[in-house]
Amino acid sequence: MSTDVKPVNVPPTHVVAEARRDAITSSNSLAEAAPKTELPASAGCHKVCMWFPALASGIVILLLQLIYAWSLYSSDPVYVNAAANIGSHYIASNLLLFGFLHLWVRSHFWLAELFIIINFFNLSFAYFRHSTTPRPIHIGTVAGPLAWNFVALYWVGARAVPHTDALPARIVGNIFIWGILAYGSFFLVAFKDYTIGFALSYLAFSTGVGQFLTKIPIFQLQWIFAFTIGALLFILSLGVSSGRTPFEGGEVVSEDRERAPLLRDGPDVPREARE
Repeated sequence: MSTDVKPVNVPPTHVVAEARRDAITSSNSLAEAAPKTELPASAGCHKVCMWFPALASGIVILLLQLIYAWSLYSSDPVYVNAAANIGSHYIASNLLLFGFLHLWVRSHFWLAELFIIINFFNLSFAYFRHSTTPRPIHIGTVAGPLAWNFVALYWVGARAVPHTDALPARIVGNIFIWGILAYGSFFLVAFKDYTIGFALSYLAFSTGVGQFLTKIPIFQLQWIFAFTIGALLFILSLGVSSGRTPFEGGEVVSEDRERAPLLRDGPDVPREARE
């Protein structure tokens, strides 16, 4: 059995030191040559300021849905029946919103827009089928989500479409943003529903804040339009809620108020009250 051990060739100390020095120098040169993508210190604040109003409105809507959960166990049959009637739309809306969030955070913007469109139709059917839902349930499960979903069509669409800073896209955006005013005015005129008017007013203001903080205001018109739309919707909604408005049309009323004219024909009602 051989016990010969081959000697190991160890480089001199000065050779190792030179090799380390050359490696450090080359790495520093690469770091200096790499393109720097430093963001301004205010960029993070601008993003937070842009998305915080939208996130806050979504959180408020989710908290208002606790009233819906309470209505399912209420002793008042009007609330129980109303909550049961919109149950399928309520579940579908939350499931679609859950899918939208997963697609949004993974940058699948077109699929996220598709989920928002489907939910828009779902909530629209819920609104027109159950427009007489008691207001505490109506705000958190129908009016609020529908308003948020309508404005989300703009937000997600603007993120999905490329070259949104180009002139044609900016012109289209400046025209389409007035759809928020038309949409809110429809519900104010046809249903006297000031809850969806106030919700759209808040969302229009939040859109204006986001546009003002993320782009150069002097070269943009959309934030001016957004603030104008928000102010108009707020004033109109305030007029409808106080009853001082020239609008004529339907109204979101409770079932008891809807049956009130029929009670005037009863035998115990005086003749003056019937007339």
